[in-house]
Amino acid sequence: MSIHWADRIAEECLEKGKNVIATGITPSGEIHIGNMREVLTGDMIYKALLDLGGEAEFLYIADTFDPLRRLYPFLPESYKEYVGQPLYRIPDPFGCHESYSEHFLDPFLKSLEILDVHPKIYRSHELYKKGLYEDAVRIAIENRDKIAEILESESKRKVSQNWSPYTPLCANCGKINGTEVISVDGYYVKYRCNCGHEGRSDIRKDDGKLGWRIDWPARWRILNVTIEPFGKDHATVGGSYDTGKRVAREIYEYEPPYPVVYEWISLKGHDMSSSKGIVVSIYDVLKAVPPEALRYLIASSRPNKHLNFDPGLSILKLINNLSMLDEKEPLSARELRFSRIEGKAMRIKVPFEHMVNVVQISKGDLQKSKEILARGGYHLDDDELKEWSEYAINWLKNYAPESVKFSVQETIPESALSLDKDLKEGLKRISERLSDELSGEDIHNIIYQAAEDVGIKVSRLFEAIYIALLDKKSGPRAGLFIKTVGIDFVKRRFKEVADA
Repeated sequence: MSIHWADRIAEECLEKGKNVIATGITPSGEIHIGNMREVLTGDMIYKALLDLGGEAEFLYIADTFDPLRRLYPFLPESYKEYVGQPLYRIPDPFGCHESYSEHFLDPFLKSLEILDVHPKIYRSHELYKKGLYEDAVRIAIENRDKIAEILESESKRKVSQNWSPYTPLCANCGKINGTEVISVDGYYVKYRCNCGHEGRSDIRKDDGKLGWRIDWPARWRILNVTIEPFGKDHATVGGSYDTGKRVAREIYEYEPPYPVVYEWISLKGHDMSSSKGIVVSIYDVLKAVPPEALRYLIASSRPNKHLNFDPGLSILKLINNLSMLDEKEPLSARELRFSRIEGKAMRIKVPFEHMVNVVQISKGDLQKSKEILARGGYHLDDDELKEWSEYAINWLKNYAPESVKFSVQETIPESALSLDKDLKEGLKRISERLSDELSGEDIHNIIYQAAEDVGIKVSRLFEAIYIALLDKKSGPRAGLFIKTVGIDFVKRRFKEVADA
C-alpha cells in the first residue's frame, strides 16, 4: 500500500520524541509560490506527526538580518546606498511598512493564515537581539580555525587569512558585508569597515551575525530543530547542508536535523526569482484560487519532484483533480487531509471551468449567477457563491488566457450577419429543436444532427454558434454553454441570425 510522503517522514522521525520542524526564507523580494513549497512541506510533516500522536512544534524563521545583496530591478536607484545593510534596517521602498523586510513578509504571513499554516514566527535579527546566539557566536569564534578547516574540506574553497565566522555590523554605515574582524576580547569584537570606520561590537546583541554556513547549524541547536525542508541548492555536494552537518556535530555537538530536500516550482518552465521579478505572488494567487488547491499542489507530489506551475489553464486541471479524489482510497484520503483547511468543509460543488463561464455570462451579477447555476443543477449558498465568483473573476482578470475569455453579445454581431445560408439554416434547425429539459449532451447531439441534415461540416456550425453568441470563432463546450446562457435567449438569437 502506498504511503503519503509526509506520513513516511513522520514515521521515520517519531522515535526522536518531540520534533521541531523549521522552515525559513529571506524576505529580499516578493515571497512567491515557489517559496510556498518549503513552508507547506513543513506544515504537512507537522500535521502527519500530530496524526500519529507525536509531539511537534512548527517554526518559520524570516532571515531579516541578511543584507540587501544588490540593487534589484524593482528598486529605485537611491537604494544603492542600502546594499549591504540588513533587510530589517532598510526603509520600505514602497512606503507602506516599517521596513524593507516587513513589506515582503506581511503579505506572506497573511497568505499562511489563508492556507491554514500556523508556525511560530521568528525574525532572525530578534534572535540575535535577545542574546539567543551569544553562546553560538562565542563557540564559533573560539573554533575559528576548525570551522575554516571544515569549510575548506567540504566546499573545496580556500578560506582567506582574515576570515571570521562572525561578521560585525558597522555602527557608522550600517552595513554588514564590509567589516573585518581585528581582534576579540571576551564579548567584544573589534572591527574595521570598508567605509573607514573602526568600532566594537557586542556578541550578546544584534551588533553582528554569523555567516550563513555557521548561522544555520547554530540555529538548529538554539531552536532544537529535528526536521528541516530546504531547497536542492543547499543539498549539493559541499553545499551548506554538508558543511552544516559537520559544524553541528563537531563544533556545536548537535545532531543535524532530518533533511527534506525539495525541488523547485518553476513558473511556466522558468525558475522563479524574487530578485529578477520572475514570480507569482502567493497572496495574489490566493485571490484567484482556493487555498485547498494550492495545498493539494504540494500534498500530491513528493518534495523531490519538480513542479511546473501555470496559473492559467493548469489551475482548472488542478482544481478538477482535487474534486475527483476518492476518500475511500488510502493515499487519496491523506492527500485530502493535507489539502483541507481546518474547520472548513471542502466541497467543490461547481466545476471551476463552469464557474468561469457563469461569471462571464452574468457579468459578475451574483443573482444572475445563482439563476444560471440553478439551470445546470448547481446550488450554492450565498457565501459559497460570493467566494467562488470572486475566485473566477480574479482568475479571469489576472491569469486566464484570452482563449477562455468571452462576452455574450447583447445584439446580433455584425460578423453573424455575413454567415452563409447553410450556416444560418443550421442555426435555425438548432433553434427549432432546443427546449429547457435538454441536457448539455442532448444539445451537443442536436448540433451534430443539424450539421448532418444541412450537409455542412460540424466544425463550421460550431464556429457559427460562437459567432452568433460571442462574436468570436471559438468558446466553451457548446452544448452546456447554450444551456448555461439560457435556452430562450439562444433560440431567439439563432432565429434572428437565420432571418437576417
